[in-house]
Amino acid sequence: MTMLVPNFAEALIVRESEAETFGFAQLMTRLLADGSDTGGALSTMRTTMGRGVEGAKPHTHNQSAELFYVIDGELQMLAGEKVITARKGDMVVVPPNMAHAFATTPTHTADFLIVQAPGLDRFGYFRLAERVMKGEATQADLIASQELYDNHFMDSPAWRAARDNANSPKIVAEGEI
Repeated sequence: MTMLVPNFAEALIVRESEAETFGFAQLMTRLLADGSDTGGALSTMRTTMGRGVEGAKPHTHNQSAELFYVIDGELQMLAGEKVITARKGDMVVVPPNMAHAFATTPTHTADFLIVQAPGLDRFGYFRLAERVMKGEATQADLIASQELYDNHFMDSPAWRAARDNANSPKIVAEGEI
């Protein structure tokens, strides 16, 4: 078993006001620490999402595990073939090569911390994703970056079904609550 020994000499301190932030009101991410900032120990970001927002589509990472800690709200998540709901105080750790995705339901927001270990330099991926959202880059550019940022997109029938169900209007029969 190979053990990663992080290599950095100073404590890393990131003030909220100094963190690089991108996104828009309904989906905002603060980039806190990239792999090179922590000697490869971890990468960390904090994301807030409004109601009914699609976050990361199904994907895997070959080189890192990914930890999600829900600070507030509720997050619908894909973990392998399971779709789960993570609530305030819950933690989910996804091992390397496991399909995962996240979104909020129409009735909940979410504020959560994401930590990848070991840490790779992935902030370029988030900057590219923002450029795609602004129309300054294409989906093809994002697909072409999969190896560089260890972010491998995939289809998940379980996730599609769960998201279709989460976004469809609920019909309540008369007399039901």
